[in-house]
Amino acid sequence: MSTEPWVTAEQVALHLGVAKDTVYRWRERRGMPAHRIGRLWKFQLSEVDEWVRADGADDFSDTVAKHN
Repeated sequence: MSTEPWVTAEQVALHLGVAKDTVYRWRERRGMPAHRIGRLWKFQLSEVDEWVRADGADDFSDTVAKHN
């Protein structure tokens, strides 16, 4: 049985093609799945991919909220 490795915010950023700061902002403001291990935030790419597919990274909702 193979377990999925935990990855860093930097690895998530490379996977998604965004800045590392964006990953931390999405974790804090949009609920990107992450797990605190000691002082570090770790991610599983399968959870991140599922979150993206569920429109977790969609900017449309923020744009609508700012203009209303």
